[in-house]
Amino acid sequence: MVYLLAIFGMVCWGVAPIFAKIGLNNANPMAALVLRTLMAAGMVTAWIGVSGSLGQVKQIPFNSWILLGIEAILATLIGDLAYYAAIKRGEVSVVTVIMASSPLVTMICAIIFLGEQITTFRVIGATFIILGIILIV
Repeated sequence: MVYLLAIFGMVCWGVAPIFAKIGLNNANPMAALVLRTLMAAGMVTAWIGVSGSLGQVKQIPFNSWILLGIEAILATLIGDLAYYAAIKRGEVSVVTVIMASSPLVTMICAIIFLGEQITTFRVIGATFIILGIILIV
């Protein structure tokens, strides 16, 4: 089931930039990001309301709120705004490959800040990511 969900997510992330590129033709990236975020927030809020899981949100500790807020600022606000600005101005196929290389940054940060281990397979994977960026760009 994990792999099917991951494949489904991959397909969604692969198709979504096409709609974003076309949608950004006549839109400012910041305004488009606001619209997209409001739409997603509305759908998630409705989903959690219908499922009766709103109480679980209230149970999240304050320090987790802070950490999730920082993640939201970095990923959803700054990262997505940079992504929208880049695909508006550049080729979506190149921009998405560069943006999809974020696991390389995550891997390095996880090693430095979380003490995760450097393994042969991780080094090989990172090498392939770097080579892919060089080949595409």
